Amino acid sequence: MTEAKQIVLAERPQGMPKPADFRVETVAMPRAGAGEALVRVIYLSIDPYMRGRISGAVSYAKGVDPGEAMVGGCVGEVIESNAAGLKQGDFVEGPLGWRSHAAVSATLLRKLDPKDAPISTALGVLGMPGMTAYFALLDVCQPRPGDTVAISAASGAVGQVAGQIAKIAGCRVVGIAGGEKKCAFIRELGFDAAVDYKGTKNLADALKQACPNGIDVNFENVGGEIHDTVMTQINLNARVVVVGLISAYNNLPGQTDTGPRQLRRLLNNRATMRGFLVWDYNHRNPEARARIGAWIKEGRIKYREDIAEGLERAPGALIGVLEGRNFGKMLVRVSSDPTR
Repeated sequence: MTEAKQIVLAERPQGMPKPADFRVETVAMPRAGAGEALVRVIYLSIDPYMRGRISGAVSYAKGVDPGEAMVGGCVGEVIESNAAGLKQGDFVEGPLGWRSHAAVSATLLRKLDPKDAPISTALGVLGMPGMTAYFALLDVCQPRPGDTVAISAASGAVGQVAGQIAKIAGCRVVGIAGGEKKCAFIRELGFDAAVDYKGTKNLADALKQACPNGIDVNFENVGGEIHDTVMTQINLNARVVVVGLISAYNNLPGQTDTGPRQLRRLLNNRATMRGFLVWDYNHRNPEARARIGAWIKEGRIKYREDIAEGLERAPGALIGVLEGRNFGKMLVRVSSDPTR
């Protein structure tokens, strides 16, 4: 092969991204330099944070400018290696971007063993979403047996894992999700209650019914109206972890989120609120992978993946995630998976 494909940002989106904001390009096949590996991308991870990377706003990581290839975590197969410890045929995970092939430093790649778990899980339950669920819940929120834990976007890649870990910790877990199918899914995972924010006429009443003793932990993935409603029911010494704000990612310049309106509730309830970035815990990822992997083998954690086929589907998959249309961890299968 002499050519590869990539998807670049064509225009900076205004509000919700559109397919026309992205462009597929054909480029020369990259070659692996010294200390690098050339990787054929198999799975591409689609995550809400990508919206922030293309907004142009100052953030915790470098953004993507028009004309540049989109960023993203991937799983792939090494087809050429000039790096010690990696050989042709190895499976790896790393930040390869929205590409069919990428040549990157071996220091950015994590070697995978398909015998341990399906390689796709390196982007989901055993990847960044799983690490987020584990550390945000256990380290930041420190749940205690008997606590009521409310989780927004509960059927998503992070929420579904966080809820199951909370159950393992002995908590009452209430998930908030959009649609009866997603609510049924989280009940199947063992959540004690599910609140359908799309199907209820009064979210506050529905949440109060599901959380009769109030809320001790707010695992926040969404922000906006859902966040405000959960915050009206937090208990004394509640813990709030802000993992994501998907409801605000498409705000236009000048629009603000709703979180600051809750300062009085934080004060009155002596509650704590903390922002969370999973990168701060990279040095402890092996611990989380080992424990989550063991829970999967014991049947205590289950997961769901939502897979789109073909690199060209990536923009639509991202738009779907931002609109809440995905059901589970969103992936794009860029090429064939020889392990399945």
